[in-house]
Amino acid sequence: MLLGLTQPDDAAVYRLDDERALVVTTDFFTPIVDDAYAYGAIAAANALSDVYATGGRPLLALNILALPADLPPEVTTGILMGLGEKVRESGAVVAGGHTIQDKEPKVGLAVVGLAHPQRLLTKSAARPDDILVLTKPLGTGCITTAAKRDQAAPEHVAEAIGWMSRLNRAASEASLLAGVRAGTDVTGFGLLGHAGELASSSNGTLHIEFSRLPLMSGAAEYAERLLFPGGSKKNQTAFGSLVHFREEFTPAEQLIVFDAQTSGGLLLAIPPAGLERFAREMERFREPWWQIGKVGERDCWNAVVQR
Repeated sequence: MLLGLTQPDDAAVYRLDDERALVVTTDFFTPIVDDAYAYGAIAAANALSDVYATGGRPLLALNILALPADLPPEVTTGILMGLGEKVRESGAVVAGGHTIQDKEPKVGLAVVGLAHPQRLLTKSAARPDDILVLTKPLGTGCITTAAKRDQAAPEHVAEAIGWMSRLNRAASEASLLAGVRAGTDVTGFGLLGHAGELASSSNGTLHIEFSRLPLMSGAAEYAERLLFPGGSKKNQTAFGSLVHFREEFTPAEQLIVFDAQTSGGLLLAIPPAGLERFAREMERFREPWWQIGKVGERDCWNAVVQR
């Protein structure tokens, strides 16, 4: 067992031999959007992301479904289509699954992937002077919360769905080609929660430049109205004591970096010598990325946020 219960990494990794390691993970959640197909696609992308965040390639997936008995058949079909088409996009196959009845829908995947034992992405491999890179903008928590309260513009919801449905496949492959060994994906613990895991596991402190953080359209507006899910405030309570804000930040600005994300991007710590190769590979894949800070020597903080 290379990664398991003793490390806070994104998937379990079991070495088969010198060239192959199994990557195994599972994830599922309740609906965050109204469209059934989008719900399935986002749930699949989110579950597959843990394989990519560990440097693996998905091989097969099993559907996990808990659905109300009276759910219209077309809704179930839409969810299954979203799940299946996103898995196929990843290059993997849906090999089965399990369904139970429940009052509220819960949808996701169990995923098996393959990685090289010596070329994993882990939370413990970041080093001082590594450059911090984020591969998707922030804002899914506050945008979907605004949507649930009928306060979100349709174009903002559509953009957020597009980002959440986007696979982290290209970013993972570019990372491995560039020799990156440290990374995680940004999901329910928010940027600073997952950054804290990376920092503590690597015995470093992450220095994040707030002005460089990418936000989805509408996210800043909904943040100012404090339209955040409960998970974002729980993240701030859980991780806030190990984060230092160097300048004065508004409550909205502080919460956006703790905002609970769904199917977010990869947070990578890239050695300076590998940044050019990473940029070149991401350009080849036509995928965006943002440089948001760097890794420093360990002090009393997991993360330091400055303007």
